[in-house]
Amino acid sequence: MQKPWNIPNLPVYSLATFNQGLLNMNICTYVSAVSMQPKLFAIAVYNNTKTLENIEQSNVAVLQLLHQSNANLVKKLGQTSGFNYNKQAYLNKKGILVEWNGLTILKDLSAVIMLNKIEAIQTGDHKLFVFEAIKHKSFNKQYLTLDFLREKKIIRG
Repeated sequence: MQKPWNIPNLPVYSLATFNQGLLNMNICTYVSAVSMQPKLFAIAVYNNTKTLENIEQSNVAVLQLLHQSNANLVKKLGQTSGFNYNKQAYLNKKGILVEWNGLTILKDLSAVIMLNKIEAIQTGDHKLFVFEAIKHKSFNKQYLTLDFLREKKIIRG
């Protein structure tokens, strides 16, 4: 039986972070809208990661709601460390990066939200960030979910 926190069929995101012109992306599901006015998001970022290092150095990030067609990126973005692997070079080589409002994002997303960092709190093995949504755009309703990844055997049940 699944643990209670693994039961919900959560959307799968990638957080694009930037540091000195270099891009890194991860996979995150610990994401929640926490305020309507202003529109705020809470995002938990795993400790000792390139994503955490980048977001601590920059106030801007891009939350990308992945489309089902992005499922093949989950292992590379989520199980490969940005400290040891240049994800930007990998994504460039695959030809799947585009520019949106002056920032680099993935092609074929379901939605994208430009974020401005407001606050951070250390919480166990993740650091919890509160971001304000600055700009957003929706593209497609077929967003990637944990159940889709389980069905395709990309992640375990």
